[in-house]
Amino acid sequence: MSVAELAEEEERRRRRAPWGVIALVLLTGLALIRNGSGEFDVGPPQPAPAAAADAGTTPDTFLNAPQPLPYSVPDRVRIPAIQVDAPMMPVGLDAEGWVDAPPPEDPNLAGWFTGAVAPGEKGTAVVVGHVDNQRGPAVFYGLGALKRGNLVEITRQDGKTTVFEIYGVEVFEKNNFPGDRVYGSKGAAELRVITCGGGFSQQNGYDGNVVVFARLVEVR
Repeated sequence: MSVAELAEEEERRRRRAPWGVIALVLLTGLALIRNGSGEFDVGPPQPAPAAAADAGTTPDTFLNAPQPLPYSVPDRVRIPAIQVDAPMMPVGLDAEGWVDAPPPEDPNLAGWFTGAVAPGEKGTAVVVGHVDNQRGPAVFYGLGALKRGNLVEITRQDGKTTVFEIYGVEVFEKNNFPGDRVYGSKGAAELRVITCGGGFSQQNGYDGNVVVFARLVEVR
């Protein structure tokens, strides 16, 4: 990196809020992603109990994980198991301190939360997207159907593709969201992909969030 790039990177890291704060902000703000209609004959799939992350195990593939990468903006997410292939846009916090979601009018658009690390960096990167909108299913409608061992691929502006292996998929009530567990750093390059889930009501929308837990296993 040049001196200017190093200075820019240091400034970016200083602006990043501590995870202890961000976890609480995201717990509130991700409820905004539940703007979907919830009016389809069949709702989005929900994670099976067997897909839950097991914090007590470390798969062999993770023990041989590649070294984390430097910062680079992500620009596309692919999840082959559920036919996701979508561009990404940066999302931050809105005026009320909540996480912005991508515009709901575009059903095939995901957001990377800029208050966290970039996918591939050491730490926990966060990608969000709608489950549906007023016209039908959106980018992460099938998220709850994912299983351990499925892959998430994120291409970055530096030309590298980061490949994350899923080790857990769970749904959490928004009023009892385990922020530290979901967002806290595990000392490796990790990824969380999040959308709405759980029950739905016209008054309150979706009452939870589906969370995919994944860890970097390959860099292409």
